[in-house]
Amino acid sequence: MTAGGPRRATLAFIFTSVALDVLALGVMIPVLPKLVVELTGGETAHAAEIYGLFATLWAVMQFLAQPLLGALSDRIGRRPVILAANVGLALDYVLMALAPSVGWLFVGRAISGFFAGGGAAAQAYIADVTPPEKRARGYGLVGAAFGLGFVLGPALGGLLGSVDPRLPFWTAAALGFANFLFGVFVLPESLPRERRTPVFEWRRANPIAAFAFLGATTGLGSLALAHFLQKLAHVALPATFVLYAHHRYGWDDLRVGAALAAVGLVSAIAQGALVGPARARLGERGLAVLGFTVGAASFLLSGLAAEELFFALAIPLMGLWSLAAPAVTGLASQRVAADAQGRLQGALGGLGGVAGIVGPGLFTLAFARGIDGSLGLEIPGIAFFASAAMLLAAAFVVARRVQSASSAGMR
Repeated sequence: MTAGGPRRATLAFIFTSVALDVLALGVMIPVLPKLVVELTGGETAHAAEIYGLFATLWAVMQFLAQPLLGALSDRIGRRPVILAANVGLALDYVLMALAPSVGWLFVGRAISGFFAGGGAAAQAYIADVTPPEKRARGYGLVGAAFGLGFVLGPALGGLLGSVDPRLPFWTAAALGFANFLFGVFVLPESLPRERRTPVFEWRRANPIAAFAFLGATTGLGSLALAHFLQKLAHVALPATFVLYAHHRYGWDDLRVGAALAAVGLVSAIAQGALVGPARARLGERGLAVLGFTVGAASFLLSGLAAEELFFALAIPLMGLWSLAAPAVTGLASQRVAADAQGRLQGALGGLGGVAGIVGPGLFTLAFARGIDGSLGLEIPGIAFFASAAMLLAAAFVVARRVQSASSAGMR
């Protein structure tokens, strides 16, 4: 597994797997709200409330599933967890394609959120097959795959949805099954039996225990805090960007979609091409601080931009912000042993679930207060200002409280 050829092959699978997973998820984005409207009898306001509950349910399932599946992969290996997640998501898309009611869609979103927790095992796989000094680049490739799938998925979903609103779900199912079969024939196990945890313990696989693990492990607490702050800051985009762009610039759906696609494309390029060279020059800690600082600047510029031209200038900076995530994950992975990589990634994923639970309400409320006059003046960019403050705090935490792997004497 340490040879260059096998490592490249397995990283290629993880890249393809993540890209297909996100592509399958993305194709549903343009049509799921419309399907909810259809199943609620055309009541848009009620459908919007239900759609918001979908997002919360998905985040709750991530909060529960990531620590569980990450810890499970430490016991039984990464391969079975990754493959089970792939086939579980594929079956879920079939369920959603056939869903006769909103209740069935709720079941589908719960299942989807649970099996998406298999991403913890995929992240741990990177640590298994990549030397510590190259993990940031490996995680950058995973981020690039995510960005690529996010760019292509909604565009494909919109095209397919114009033919039939349920066709994107069938397409997502086909992609999921293809991904599963690809893994069955291509993906080897990355965690040898002698490096696995001897037993699986439920008391160590719940979210509370996972967070306690982060706090009790030397050097992980500050990294976990920075990770949570960046995850929470990111929620401002899906929660308020559409509302903000409509309110401030009068953008239609096409322009909003193009802007989000541009962010995803820049992120994919940055993580795929820049993480390795930047890490070699700055180290993981320097790369994380740079990414967080650039991200804070992008949100600050976005919130201040009274004209859409200035907002457009912030898009490349938003993409460069993505350099921070693989650096933080790489630093964290160097602080735990091989048999705890799944537990680590599950715990970090659980923090992302917490951000997904509290973030939408926090940022939409901030946006509403920013434009309703209750603050004494109109501040439409207040949610973005809050995100900028969070990223600056994350940069400060990493710069002042996190040692580099070499100076800390990590694995």
